[in-house]
Amino acid sequence: MGSTASPKVLVVEDDEDQRLLACAYLERQKFDVMQAENGRVAVEICRENPDLRLVLTDLDMPVMDGFELIQALRREELPYRYILVITSLNGRAHLARALSLGADDYVAKPVWHEEIRLRLQGGIRLLQLESKDLLIFSLAKLAEYRSKETGRHLDRVRMYTRVIANALVGVHPELGASNRLAQEISFMSPLHDVGKVGIPDRILHKEGELEPEEFELMKTHTLIGGRLLRELFEQTHASYLRTGYEIATFHHEHWDGSGYPEGRSETRIPISARVMAVADVYDALTGVRSYREAVRHKAAIQEIADLAGVQFDPLVVDVFLRQETLLASIKDQFAD
Repeated sequence: MGSTASPKVLVVEDDEDQRLLACAYLERQKFDVMQAENGRVAVEICRENPDLRLVLTDLDMPVMDGFELIQALRREELPYRYILVITSLNGRAHLARALSLGADDYVAKPVWHEEIRLRLQGGIRLLQLESKDLLIFSLAKLAEYRSKETGRHLDRVRMYTRVIANALVGVHPELGASNRLAQEISFMSPLHDVGKVGIPDRILHKEGELEPEEFELMKTHTLIGGRLLRELFEQTHASYLRTGYEIATFHHEHWDGSGYPEGRSETRIPISARVMAVADVYDALTGVRSYREAVRHKAAIQEIADLAGVQFDPLVVDVFLRQETLLASIKDQFAD
């Protein structure tokens, strides 16, 4: 579902007049339109066009009806397709059956073509979100596979950052965190260590603590990951990628300026990275590492509290402490 190419849509309708009317309207709205007279033809078209992600179908058709088409598309090992069905006003039972089989949305007869366009635009937005999720998940898993971090680490940090960032919006509005930014921080947090894909295995998988020169090389993962996400941001201008760049680059900076890679201090560190820093250290402390046992929740909380104003933003730590019961429950729920 690229932003430059016209979105492809398949119109499946046995009534030729209705099908041609719908196709003509959608073509005027800049859709790349394909058509089929029944479900069987539609399945073949979908198999031949994996980039076809939108399907508009009637339910009552010969050879293979709309219900069978929905079932066939949901069984196929193909990209997920957004299925919009056309149903009659008195066809509630048919509508319920179509939705239960996997249809995403519907329009009622008599068909208003503008409604079809709006419903398809909604489908495009959903597919774009799916594409974002897939990109972020794939990049994060790539880093996780190469790292010594295993298990539910990515799930936990996503939940921790969500709790902390959402609370910041209400408790400390002076920090300027918005609901949208809080969502982006949580969404992009699994990519905080994506730069580890560029770290040699001898360092990444070493048992025990790193030698000073090895640690210097390990620190470059912040620059590698930040560069990757910054380049993606510069190509797309998507704000969530800018947030990801900030998290990957600066989540090891310290409030007192003693961190890396740039030695930034206090509010020169983006708020997204300040949130990530607390969540990441809490997860590191409470998880088992090759060189030490896990620290208990209360001990981890106390250590982070002691580092407020030194390693961490005091206001972020304040919110973190207010949410400690919820954070402990997340830790237990997503335990390795």
